[in-house]
Amino acid sequence: MGTGSAKTGWNLDSSYTSLPSSFYTVIEPNPVNHPKMVIFNKQLAANLGLGADELQNDAAILSGNEIPDGSIPLAQAYAGHQFGNFTMLGDGRAMLIGEQITPSGERMDIQLKGSGPTPFSRRGDGRAALGPMLREYIISEAMHGLGIPTTRSLAVVATGEPIYRDTELPGAILTRVAVSHLRVGTFQYAANWTSEEELRALADYAIDRHYSEIKNNDNRYLSLLQEVMKRQAELISKWMLVGFIHGVMNTDNMTISGETIDYGPCAFMDTYDPETVFSSIDVQGRYAFLNQPGIGGWNLARFAESLLPLLHKEQEEAVKIAQETISGYPELYKRQWYKGMRAKLGIFNEEKEDETLIQHFLAMMQKEKADYTNTFVALTFDKEHALSVNPDYARWKGSWQERLSRQEESEAAVHQLMRNSNPAIIPRNHRVEAALDAAVNGDLTAMEELLDVLSNPYEHSEKQTAYAEPPGPECGPYETYCGT
Repeated sequence: MGTGSAKTGWNLDSSYTSLPSSFYTVIEPNPVNHPKMVIFNKQLAANLGLGADELQNDAAILSGNEIPDGSIPLAQAYAGHQFGNFTMLGDGRAMLIGEQITPSGERMDIQLKGSGPTPFSRRGDGRAALGPMLREYIISEAMHGLGIPTTRSLAVVATGEPIYRDTELPGAILTRVAVSHLRVGTFQYAANWTSEEELRALADYAIDRHYSEIKNNDNRYLSLLQEVMKRQAELISKWMLVGFIHGVMNTDNMTISGETIDYGPCAFMDTYDPETVFSSIDVQGRYAFLNQPGIGGWNLARFAESLLPLLHKEQEEAVKIAQETISGYPELYKRQWYKGMRAKLGIFNEEKEDETLIQHFLAMMQKEKADYTNTFVALTFDKEHALSVNPDYARWKGSWQERLSRQEESEAAVHQLMRNSNPAIIPRNHRVEAALDAAVNGDLTAMEELLDVLSNPYEHSEKQTAYAEPPGPECGPYETYCGT
């Protein structure tokens, strides 16, 4: 049943249904008995053109109990390499209610995650637990504050119904907002289970939606590959620069738009160790911190494979084009990452020796088991830090200061660049867990305070100081789990 949009501000379109029906299944909502709003993002609602007060006080739409006018609820089909193993997937616990056209003319997917079973549920219940949905809310909004492309969180609604995993848990539904949910896995699905004509329709749709500037290029599908590669190189470099570990970089969790998606077993690194893994299921370290850039390239190769029929009519030539294109990814990523690392050290221009300077600093950080975020912040404000005890640090600092003296920018400009490139805080794992524990038990105070300080991590304010403290030894090793 549709509900009016005059007060709530819904302005929905369903352009995804212009694609062949093989890419989606129109579904019926799965109502819940006692929906209750847990947390609502009023600022995001306003940006979307939605009536914040009306929606915040009415959980019916954001629980899937009511469908707004203009919505065609659907579940998207896709595939994916999960830890290297290819399989057919799809929205098994999510419902796309439509694309909100914002006051600024942007098109944003509105998806309910945990909304119940779909034809892709693979015998699952299609539901989600309150804790993991609140966790995605915190981390995705923190990523937005850090300036990293990401899906956003509009709301979490408690369903009033339990779900059963290893134990009984309170159920919840997250409203996720994305530029789109097109994935590498969507293209893999098209290449493996649809026709070349349908694959072309998907590629044209992706170009129209995300890369309209290339639609008239001589080989627009090659241009699509190149543009997606650029976005991914930039995105993963941003992850690496703040110590973010995604944890489950399967091809179905890699968007064509270049947004971070799926906050299951992700976490931020405290002590700098390139081999850090948090996910309980990543026993081989496939998605460890240091492996993320390479996995990004591996995923892009799978994307290129799916586009082969469109790159050239001759298979051999198509493979050659794809290989030549993908071979440029490592250098593309490297340039983006070194550019970001230079900024973290206050370096505006580029010199060949910068790479050695940066790598030496990271090597000292690893040796001294230094906190990644806080060490860069201490360097920014010329404070003592863990590297100060390293006998090589004084020599490194001299080389760094000499490097800074060779650029035209003032000391004040250097300091400002470092302030803007080194966040004062990240969503520390122990802080996130403490906030979630309280929130699941009905007290959102800690979560709301955490969200507030994470909204502007480059503020370097006094109120952020306590949130910058690393975990104490009593916290023990941190382990994450895929969302329940």
